[in-house]
Amino acid sequence: MRFAATLIPTLKENPVEARVESHRLMLRAGLIRQLGAGIYTWLPMGLKVLRKVETIVREEMDAAGAQEILMPAVQPAELWQESGRWQMYGPELLRFQDRGGRDFCFGPTHEEVVTDLVRRELRSYRHLPANFYQIQTKFRDEIRPRFGIMRGREFLMKDAYSFDLDEVGLDKSYILMVETYNRIFQRCGLHYRAVEADTGSIGGASSHEFHVLANSGEDVIASCDSCGYAANLEKAEGSSPSAIPGGEVGSMRAVATPGVKTMEEVSAFLGYPLGRMIKSLVVEGEGGAFQLLLRGDHELNLIKAAHAVGSAFVQLVEPARVQELTGVAVGSLGPVGAVLPVLADHCLKDLVGFVAGANEDGKHWVDVMWERDCPKPQMADLRNVVAGDGCPRCQVGSLRLDRGIEVGHVFKLGDKYSKALQVAVQDADGRERTPVMGCYGIGVSRIVAAAIEQNHDDQGIVWPVALAPFPVEIVLVNPKETQAVAVATSLEEGLKKFGIDVLLDDRDERLGVKFKDADLLGIPWRAVVGGRSLKEGSVEVQRRGKPDKELIALDKVVEFLSARVRDGK
Repeated sequence: MRFAATLIPTLKENPVEARVESHRLMLRAGLIRQLGAGIYTWLPMGLKVLRKVETIVREEMDAAGAQEILMPAVQPAELWQESGRWQMYGPELLRFQDRGGRDFCFGPTHEEVVTDLVRRELRSYRHLPANFYQIQTKFRDEIRPRFGIMRGREFLMKDAYSFDLDEVGLDKSYILMVETYNRIFQRCGLHYRAVEADTGSIGGASSHEFHVLANSGEDVIASCDSCGYAANLEKAEGSSPSAIPGGEVGSMRAVATPGVKTMEEVSAFLGYPLGRMIKSLVVEGEGGAFQLLLRGDHELNLIKAAHAVGSAFVQLVEPARVQELTGVAVGSLGPVGAVLPVLADHCLKDLVGFVAGANEDGKHWVDVMWERDCPKPQMADLRNVVAGDGCPRCQVGSLRLDRGIEVGHVFKLGDKYSKALQVAVQDADGRERTPVMGCYGIGVSRIVAAAIEQNHDDQGIVWPVALAPFPVEIVLVNPKETQAVAVATSLEEGLKKFGIDVLLDDRDERLGVKFKDADLLGIPWRAVVGGRSLKEGSVEVQRRGKPDKELIALDKVVEFLSARVRDGK
């Protein structure tokens, strides 16, 4: 491909709207352009990277025995109503009507559609196991689209769905997909981690997320420093001492705390550590309102809270609503004499002599004891883990926290959708059985952004060879120099014979401009043709991100570059 004839609109300045490196560099390198909030046009260089990711995903899915199909992006409401997700999915589901007034949605996922296909087409256990996948545009109406491609509303996704006769078969299909995902991310050249995760709105029994590790990641993942345990923050468990050392515990007494509202302020005022203080939070969901208790130095996990109270979701109650429900201001709420159902985090189980709101403005109870001063509430896992918590699996290691970008998610759905849509196949004995499902998603377009977040420097992108739009860029020092053009063209043709795509920078620009664009685009190998090196019968070759330059004899350049591209170096 010739640079001069290709739309590669690089930018010298950083776009003001970009907040993360991938967004900034994708705009500056001319990979994408924004059409609307969270909606982007992929330009030639960006599309080539996207297609590289697609190819890797497709090759590995095919090798795993999955069958590629393509399902409609627009889906009738009836299918979502059958599964019960039409109302449950929430405002991220883009709903609309056709001219006949019939309800539709733009698919954010395709569990209903593929399940409908299977109930129409598969009748016997002989058709199972089956795994169908597609690579297709999805739309989720994010409330705050941001970070460019990483949190867009329209995106490219690979979604796959397995069908098995029983749970044993589902386990095999699930493990096969986890192994397949590992190969995909390894081939993409990404540093990643698979972690246990919450099933969210997709539902099902269990799931794992795949995260590219990057400081800019929106998600926090916890992992043990001694065993293989890893989970995202929504799911992670950890052990923490519940009995915080303190002095002698006297009788419960009320202490005036005028004008003191936050946990930190109360702690400083009373001289008690945050670990010996209890904060009360009120949440509300399908099952009503609940008062949740946590240690003063811990944070509430809303996903865990929803599971604990038996709701699909819960949200923190606004102060005015708290006053309405309890008759107490938020900062003064406590467990003694609570009027709402109370749940406490496990870390409070053995806490003694703690501080809590006195259910009266400007006062707190000091040296409160369970059972002596108030009933011990039901205990549940309600908090976010913190670095240094004990590992819940090996009971030996400690948890560390890292940031990650979710690029893949796999679920064991069980019969959630196949039962709701009344799918039935005959087993070997002629009995009707409901198949069980697995669901497996990869953010194809998000991988592009995640790769940049993990592979860049001050000059621009540093692509892994497998994802680079071109493995090699040939830079002509002077496109008007006949010998240099002939040599560059010969190198291009030679590399093509090895299946290596080449970008030839034939622009009539200063060499410094070409080098800056080459660094910005992040193409792994750069070969400079012209100037003194050409007169000496060689080409200057440099690996992106490395300071060293090598002079390679003209008759050895193709062999040198093809070997390194083939090795992925």
